[in-house]
Amino acid sequence: MKRAILKIPCFGLLTVLLFAITSCKETSSKESLDILDDHALNRATNTTSKNSSLHQVYVPIYSDIYNQTRDTRTLLTATLSIRNTSVRDSLFVSKIDYYNTQGDLVRSYIDEPIYLKPMETIDYVIEKQDTSGGSGANFMIDWYSSKKINPLFQAVMVGGLGAQAFSFTTEGIEVAQE
Repeated sequence: MKRAILKIPCFGLLTVLLFAITSCKETSSKESLDILDDHALNRATNTTSKNSSLHQVYVPIYSDIYNQTRDTRTLLTATLSIRNTSVRDSLFVSKIDYYNTQGDLVRSYIDEPIYLKPMETIDYVIEKQDTSGGSGANFMIDWYSSKKINPLFQAVMVGGLGAQAFSFTTEGIEVAQE
């Protein structure tokens, strides 16, 4: 029984390898962080409309969950997603504050109001290693618009136990202004 031997010229093999190596571009997490930071900074605004009323939304976040016992916790990555669902009007956000289980302010994400264009979304990530929030963490978000719109405020939590991965979402609820 004869074996077929495939002969590839050395130049051809080097060309294929060079193409494969140069066509793979790795995107670093630094790049995505820069994009998010630029997005927020380029969207700063001091616009307030006489016709707008301030709304406050509470979004629960689980940065960890209990696993088997009260003393065993599984850390999660959580993403806050703020979505402008209007095809015509901008959404203005004046506060994005992150609180821990005890109700203490952990961090404020914006220093001045920002806006989201129609149909635009902005995300804020609580990384898995960030244990400052706990199982009862939450966001308080203040927002307004010049016309009646119904933005969507959600959180997505992702984690794993052994070889099993899981994810779940929570929805923001409007709370009364104090």
